[in-house]
Formats: sequence, C-alpha cells, structure tokens
Amino acid sequence: MNAYPTILEAVLPVFGLIGGGFLLRRMEWLTAEADASLLRLTLYVFVPCLILDSALGNPAFNRLENLVWAPATGYLSVALGLLVATAARPWLGLRDSAVARTFAVATAIHNYGYIPLPLCLLWFGKATAGVLFLYMVGVDAALWTLGVLGLSGGRGRIEWRRVLNPPLMAVLLAVALNATGMHVWCPIPLRTGMHWLGQCAVPLALLLIGAVMADELPAVRSAAGWRIMAAAVFIRLGLMPGFFLAMARLLPVSADLQRVLVLESAMPAAVFPIVMARHYGGDVPTALRVVLSTSLVSFLTMPLWLRLGLDAIGVVMP
Repeated sequence: MNAYPTILEAVLPVFGLIGGGFLLRRMEWLTAEADASLLRLTLYVFVPCLILDSALGNPAFNRLENLVWAPATGYLSVALGLLVATAARPWLGLRDSAVARTFAVATAIHNYGYIPLPLCLLWFGKATAGVLFLYMVGVDAALWTLGVLGLSGGRGRIEWRRVLNPPLMAVLLAVALNATGMHVWCPIPLRTGMHWLGQCAVPLALLLIGAVMADELPAVRSAAGWRIMAAAVFIRLGLMPGFFLAMARLLPVSADLQRVLVLESAMPAAVFPIVMARHYGGDVPTALRVVLSTSLVSFLTMPLWLRLGLDAIGVVMP
C-alpha cells in the first residue's frame, strides 16, 4: 500500500483537534479563564503519566545511546534553527530588535511534542515514544536557555526551574525504576490509572493550541507581515528538515531515534514561544505569524517530508 495516504490520514486528526480548539474558543465553550488550569493539569499530571506509561519497562528508554543522543540532538536541533534564523534576519530588513529576536526564536523552536507524539504512538509504539520523550528533554532545555536568551536579547535570566519540570522528573523516575528493576513492582491498577490519564495529554494540548491561535489571530490582521511568514515557512519547513534528516542518517543513533528525528523534521513552529514573547520582551504578533504560517503550510509539507524521511531511513509504512 502507498504510504502517502497512511501518513495523510494520521496527520488529519492532529490538525482536526487544533481546529476543534479554535472553534471551541470562538464558541466560548473553551474559555480563556480555563486555560491556566487545563495547561497545569496537562503539564503536571497528564504528560508525566503519559511518559511513565510509555517508559516503564521500555528497553529503548534505557539504552545508553538513547539517553545521550536523544537529548543532545533535541538541543542541537534548536541551536541549529536559531543559528539559521538569526543569520537570515539581515536579509529580511528587520530593524525592530524585538521583532528580529522573536522571529529567530519562534522559527528555531519546532513543535516537538504534541503533534509528533500521536504520530509516533500510531506508527512505532511505546518503544519509540520513550525515545521521543528523551528528545523532548533536550528541546525543553534549549527552550529555557537559548530561547530565553534569544528573546530577551541576553538580558533575561535562564529559568532552570523551568528546565527541571514535571515531565523531566517523570523521565528521571522512569530511568531509575527501569535501571533498578523496580518497575515490575508497579501495581496494575496504578499502571491502568496512569495510562488513562496519559491518554488525555495530547488531545487536550492540541485543543489548547487551537484556542491560543483563536485568541491571537486579530494581532496578525493588524499588519500583513508577509515577508516574515514566507521566511519562517522557508526556514522551518524548507531548510530545517534537511538538517534533521542528515542527523538521522549520519549520526550514530538508534533506529528509534532515527524515527523520532524524521517525525520532528516535518514539524511546524511550536506555539509556546507566543507566550514566551509576551513574558520576555519579544513581539507577540511576530511569534503568531511564524506559528500560524508554518502550521498552515505544514498541512501540505508534513506528509511529503515524512514520506521522504521514512524512505531515507528504510522504514516502509504498512
């Protein structure tokens, strides 16, 4: 069977849930007042449960090459993106410092969790998902170090407490339990409860992404910003996938991490830099333009990059 329809069918529900969040916000069924509590639930409860459910007893999660290379490639992917986007700023004629900084950071940080995760679970299962969580640790570290420094122009303080977040604690706990063999003593009712709670993480996060886009959309209408959007699409969805696929082919990484890098190669810009831009002196409309433009265009490019990447590492879709 041709892999392209399979990839397209897998991608459609992701964008469908984002669109659902957009509509729910417009209908005022998902209110802005609920965002903080729902986000806290997702970060502090649902995501850690999903990590533990995927990682406990997962042999791929405990392989040394994954423990080293997955976070390293996650951090490197953001660093490379920031380097490329920063180099492109003079060509765009961005004279406002806040706009230039925000463009670089928003373009550099890809959606590393909530969009690739359902695809990973659907195609490759929990073994590869465990490696994806390790990769996310590296991106998260880059987000709160390079991202903060980039948005603030070097004036912001690196928030290490943000790096040491509940998902990271769940990763470390899983590594410790697996290494000592204590994961086998985890009661079945507890594992079942973690599984149920973990299943809430991705759908709720995607709905919240759509809601945030609905909130910020008027800011885009105030000025076209076509040059910024075109540059973001070119860098994020045109140039950067090549770096990801090169890492997958050339670095001495496991097959699971190769699959993760292929999934990440096709991702649009992450949504969270919109929030960070507001907090660290960036330009929110610029961040939103980067996110919306790359998200919309990725609907077309994502199946193509995924197909090319999977073929490059020798994965044949059923």
